[in-house]
Amino acid sequence: MWCRRQYRLAMRWDKLFDDLESKLEREITADDLELDAEEERLRLGRLSIRDRIVALHARSTAAAPLTLAVVLITGSRVTVRPVIIGRDWMSADIVDESGRPAQCIIPFAALAGISLGASHIAPSLATTAENGHPTLSQRLSVSYVLRDLCRRRRAVSLLLMAGEVYGTIDRVGRDHVDIAVHERGAVRRETAVSEYRLVPFSSLALVRL
Repeated sequence: MWCRRQYRLAMRWDKLFDDLESKLEREITADDLELDAEEERLRLGRLSIRDRIVALHARSTAAAPLTLAVVLITGSRVTVRPVIIGRDWMSADIVDESGRPAQCIIPFAALAGISLGASHIAPSLATTAENGHPTLSQRLSVSYVLRDLCRRRRAVSLLLMAGEVYGTIDRVGRDHVDIAVHERGAVRRETAVSEYRLVPFSSLALVRL
């Protein structure tokens, strides 16, 4: 009789501890899930539009290159395949119906939006470690890229908030470029220049090479 009573008491204690252990496990799991969810919210809150583009670009291959439909602050839409992602800019190949190869530089500040398909959303949110030290292009700002074009005397077409201008970049300041405007295809000579225009970076939407 005494043994049966002790056995029932032991069973009740076992059940009690099993219930407590199960409840504790559920609470710990719920806390872990909430902590994971909060960490994920913080991670997503730190993502920049550059991070989203880099994450997509990391999945790009020669067989299946990343193609983005970009909306610029001018309202223009352009389809591009990113090539290099800089600090505050990207270089890209322009994809259009003409099939003619064309390259461009797009400052991230000039982006009004990027149209993504549903299949692009999750990959764009992935964390990508840009292995080792940042590359030179990852460290350079758009002003350095423009200075390189200036040094090479490369004729460019600048898409601006107030239209488009073609010419050769003469110099690059802290927040603007000087462009000598001349006819498309003409060599930059004083006699060919119709005007000299100062263009603030803030009004620059796209540089077509």
